[in-house]
Amino acid sequence: MLNPDGVYLGNYRCSLMGFDLNRHWLDPSPWAHPTLHGVKQLIVQMYNDPKTSLEFYIDIHAHSTMMNGFMYGNIFEDEELFQRQAIFPKLLCQNAEDFSYSSTSFNRDAMKAGTGRRFLGGLLDHTSYCYTLEVSFYSYIIGGTTAAVPYTEEAYMKLGRNVARTFLDYYRLNALVEKVAIPVPRLRKEKAPTSTHSCGATTPTAKGARRAR
Repeated sequence: MLNPDGVYLGNYRCSLMGFDLNRHWLDPSPWAHPTLHGVKQLIVQMYNDPKTSLEFYIDIHAHSTMMNGFMYGNIFEDEELFQRQAIFPKLLCQNAEDFSYSSTSFNRDAMKAGTGRRFLGGLLDHTSYCYTLEVSFYSYIIGGTTAAVPYTEEAYMKLGRNVARTFLDYYRLNALVEKVAIPVPRLRKEKAPTSTHSCGATTPTAKGARRAR
C-alpha cells in the first residue's frame, strides 16, 4: 500500500501532495514520494542480493472504465521471453472466472514509462516478471454470459486467493517440467517408458515455465 495518505483523504490515485505515484518510479523523491522511494530501494537491494531470487513484481490497481480483472505486461524483442511472460496470466485465467486474458495486454506505451511495471521491467533481468494487475471498480462478466456481476469485498478477496493459487500452480509446473527434463539412466536395451502426461498445446508453456525460474 504505497498511497496511505492519499487514500485517507479519499483519493484513489493521487497522494497527499497530488502526485500520481505510479508515474514516478524513474526518479522518486524521498521527500515528495517517500513510500515509492523506500520500496524502490528495497527492490533494488533484493535484486542485488545473491541470496535472493526476485522472480515476480505485481502491482495492483483498480480500473475505472474496464470490467473484470486483467493484466498489463511488458514487450520484449526475444519471442521466447515474451511467450514466457504470458504464462502467469494464462494460468490465472484458468483459476479465476472474473479474470480476462482477452483484456490482458503487453505494451511499451511511452506514457507509462514511469510506472513500476515499465521501470522494473527494464531494470531487472529476464528471470524477473513484472505485471500490473488491474481490477474493475464495479463489475465483471463471466465467460459465456452477458450480465455484469457487481464486485463485492468477498469477490475481490477471492481474486486475491486465486492469484495466490496461481503462484502455486506456476511453481508446481516448474517442478514437473524440471523432473521430466532430468535424463534418467537406462539399460541399453530398455525401452523408453510411455509418458502418461499429455502436454498438448501446453508444451511451450511448460517449457517456458522451467526457463523462467
